[in-house]
Amino acid sequence: MKKILILAGGYSKEKEISKKTSKSVFSELKKDEKYDIKIINPDGKFVKQLRKFKPDIVLNLLHGRYGEDGYIQAILESEKIKYTHSGVLSSSLAIDKELSKKIFIKNNILTPKYLKFSYRDNINKLKLTNYLKKKLGFPLVIKPLNEGSSVNVFICNKNNFIKTLKKLSDYGEVLLEKYIPGREIQVAVLSDKVLGAIELRPTRKFYDYEAKYNPKARTEHIIPVKISKKKYQEVARIALKAHKILNCRGVTRSDFRYHKNSFYLLETNTQPGMTSLSLVPEIAKFNNITFKNLIKKILEDASINK
Repeated sequence: MKKILILAGGYSKEKEISKKTSKSVFSELKKDEKYDIKIINPDGKFVKQLRKFKPDIVLNLLHGRYGEDGYIQAILESEKIKYTHSGVLSSSLAIDKELSKKIFIKNNILTPKYLKFSYRDNINKLKLTNYLKKKLGFPLVIKPLNEGSSVNVFICNKNNFIKTLKKLSDYGEVLLEKYIPGREIQVAVLSDKVLGAIELRPTRKFYDYEAKYNPKARTEHIIPVKISKKKYQEVARIALKAHKILNCRGVTRSDFRYHKNSFYLLETNTQPGMTSLSLVPEIAKFNNITFKNLIKKILEDASINK
């Protein structure tokens, strides 16, 4: 039997989503008798538990800080245990909104203009607002530098910008990004190949945390995406390029805005959700890959480093 250790929960603001993901995955894998599966929430006794169970593969289903930023990956590397999804450096680069944008720009991938704001900077509110109006324009997007699942992401206008900015002061630094209107298209990559794309039409302002995980949010999922073959190939090519330049492994999901015939890459997620409402399983299903087979493919890509 192959011993699979599932990591779920964690310490980030996405821990509840991680738990839901793990339940979905566990219920599928336990149907197969060739797996010996255990779920743990990594805590101070994590390494001890790891050594006691001696897994063949760690299935990393953590989200956000400490789970998809290279932290847990570094521990698994030091213990020389195979694990799923991207490696230490890839994970830390992809979750960092500023660093990943710099990499995208350097590699000629279109991404919204941005500025990093530090709360240490003592800037006059009026001067800051006028400066941002000139540099980025309003509305603009405020987001943490290293959170996932659209946690604490806000679209702001000139009137509520300062008030919203204060809400995120605990982060110390945030990303201020030019708001790109248009269609929301997301592309999944699996095992260095494009799996497919899906378009989202949320009833909310954008595909935020509520739209992603609350069934009552009623986000419309459109698959296949209604764009020309040429445009589909273009967005697929950009997603695969982002996956490769970040040196990702396993599965990723790249989020785009399609505006005025151009695709703007917002970010590439190295630990996309796997709940009943998640997009990667839906894209896989449309392409005749069952949820169970999707998980198996992710397990097959497990490695010690990349």
